[in-house]
Amino acid sequence: MSVRGRPCKTNSPDSSEPETKTRQKQAPQPRCSAAEKTNGTRRRANKQDQQKEKQQEKSCVEMRAKNADCVAEEAGNPTAGSAVQICQATTKTTKKSAKPKQEDHNSVEGKKKSPEMKKPNRIKSPERPREETVKKKGDSILKETVKKKDDVILKETLKILKIKMEERSNVAKEINDIKKHLTNHLKEKTQLFKEVQEPLNTGSYYENLKISNPDEFDVMLPLLVERAKPEPFKEDGAFYKVALQRENNPLKDLQKDGFLPASQILAEFRKEVKKLLKNVEEWKMVQAKPGCPAVTLTKTVGSIPVSLDLVLCLQVKSSWPPFTTDGFKIEGWLGAKTKQEHKRKPYYLVPKYEGKGSVEHNGVASKDAWRISFSHIEKEILKNHGSAKTCCERGGENCCRKDCLKLLKHLLHLLKEHDPSLKDVCSYHAKTTLLHACCARNKDDDWKASELLGCFKQLLLDFQGHLEAGKLQNFFVPGQNLLSGITKKTLNDLAKQIEEQLLNGFPIFAAGL
Repeated sequence: MSVRGRPCKTNSPDSSEPETKTRQKQAPQPRCSAAEKTNGTRRRANKQDQQKEKQQEKSCVEMRAKNADCVAEEAGNPTAGSAVQICQATTKTTKKSAKPKQEDHNSVEGKKKSPEMKKPNRIKSPERPREETVKKKGDSILKETVKKKDDVILKETLKILKIKMEERSNVAKEINDIKKHLTNHLKEKTQLFKEVQEPLNTGSYYENLKISNPDEFDVMLPLLVERAKPEPFKEDGAFYKVALQRENNPLKDLQKDGFLPASQILAEFRKEVKKLLKNVEEWKMVQAKPGCPAVTLTKTVGSIPVSLDLVLCLQVKSSWPPFTTDGFKIEGWLGAKTKQEHKRKPYYLVPKYEGKGSVEHNGVASKDAWRISFSHIEKEILKNHGSAKTCCERGGENCCRKDCLKLLKHLLHLLKEHDPSLKDVCSYHAKTTLLHACCARNKDDDWKASELLGCFKQLLLDFQGHLEAGKLQNFFVPGQNLLSGITKKTLNDLAKQIEEQLLNGFPIFAAGL
């Protein structure tokens, strides 16, 4: 019962209207305080500021898009159309990394401090102005033009160096005739050299590396020596003293202190060649040079003065000397199987020495020493020079290995003509440089015929490096430095002249075109 005597109205459990709803209807609405009114004003101000910020960001996006289009147009960028997307992505990244804004409720009169807007990331314009970009393109075109010019010079030079087939045929006939006469003379009319073997053709002509004219030929005349015992003459392993152990070898009668004197064998050989020339017309013998293992004959064939070097040598059929163990590294180039096949072949000893012939080592004079030779192996690997068997064969890809060597030999020849002080540097140094380069760059793709200019320049840099270091290892006997007998001044002068040719587009070649 109520105070006024009326029954109180209560909600029954089955009533569908919840109690909270009745209370909400009965609860009076409170009035807004002054602080809440101020907060509402601030929220409206913040909403307006956010709208202004979005408008400013939109303007920045459009401005960056225009800048990006201009940059792309100047640089010739085909993706200029995507500049707007790039700018939008940059804006999104900037917004994500920005810290959330905080209201300053302690500001004067309740007014919010406007936060500083973070400057959007702009696409950087090129550091170089348009004029420098055009200049860079011009320099690139100029370099390409110079490259083509140098390439033409090398190819035209190779054409000049090519030997005419008619000249090759005429000279080859004369060489073959004199070889046949000499071999028959030694076998039939001498006692010392009756066991001479078939002549061994070596040198650039038979390696297809001869340049300009077929005017120089090298032929080795091997004497088979069984049970010979070569012993190192010097520490580098390139020179040997030879002792013959077979009793019935006619050369054994010439031995001194148990060793075969190279100087005496060479003198006897020269005597027999002189006897032969009495019955052979037109061929003449050149005076012997100290340390030279060859007997040189000359003859004019047509209009070409021909020189033939006859080298008497000892053929040794035994394992290669231990000094060669660390040399002849052709496994990566021609394969381990090819290397083993070559190492089963005999090696040769030629009557050649270095320095003064009268200087003795262990009781043997330098002039009586023999130098080891692998000319026949050099000929074989230059003939079959590709890592693939079809390299430079019919139906296969051509390489520029031999062309690079021809150009290097020709360059060396021309430089020596202009500077006689370079006379001690020879074509064998150029050949050895190529052999080392083939092992270092052992794939056929490293020597593409289409890349002649680049390959030749790299070979020149290799040669220049050997000259500056003063060291060029014998390809078969790495203990021997082939440049040891040449002065440092000569080597440095040649290195500088080669550098000048490299930097100036081979003017010495261009002068001959």
